[in-house]
Amino acid sequence: MQLFYSPNLSAKDTQLVFNKEESKHIGKVLRKQIGDVLHLTNGKGMLFTASLESNDPKHCIASITAVEEKKPLPYTLHLAIAPTKLNDRFEWFLEKATEIGITQITPIICKHSERKRIKPERYEKIMQSAAKQSLKSHFPVLNEMLSFTDFVAKYKSDPSQRLIAHCEETEKTSLKSQITPGGNHIVMVGPEGDFSSPEITLAVSRGFSPVSLGTNRLRTETAAIVVCHSICYSNEAE
Repeated sequence: MQLFYSPNLSAKDTQLVFNKEESKHIGKVLRKQIGDVLHLTNGKGMLFTASLESNDPKHCIASITAVEEKKPLPYTLHLAIAPTKLNDRFEWFLEKATEIGITQITPIICKHSERKRIKPERYEKIMQSAAKQSLKSHFPVLNEMLSFTDFVAKYKSDPSQRLIAHCEETEKTSLKSQITPGGNHIVMVGPEGDFSSPEITLAVSRGFSPVSLGTNRLRTETAAIVVCHSICYSNEAE
């Protein structure tokens, strides 16, 4: 099954004219023929079945024949993560987190951050590609970058389970013990140099519970994937 993406599709639409990029992929790369069945999503939970009417590589057209609303993840996971110094590692995280299952990602700037600028347009494309490849109808949301302080202030009253994963030798509980199947989670993962002590203190004072991801010291992107997989697995096993 090949999944195509059109963010503006609605349940009322009966036809879709693909943009130049998707048209080239359909008509020239995949060599789809008129009458072939296509599967489309708007990334907001709708799965569309369509029939190809025109396979022009510059202007493909499909007629929508069926619409189905897909269930979202049985949990929500909002991950706040400091972008890594090496951009390809952060892009790897975005791809794998999307495949595993995540609802929101907020890049954050911390005291020890080595990357303070990001490429949101490129990141969006990576996430969209990963969502299509893994046949997801609900695409994760990439939020604007925030400072650590602003993020903590913004979510200090959020009803979700709020956690901060760090490496300091202070009192912490395991991530596993804090996961509620079917629950809503906000988890913070710091930069290569970890969160600073004042940052951890501030987060805890705002209702974030400190958690451990195990005894091994993990890279930022690895720690973030551990969070994604742990919450996903806890919900699958339930």
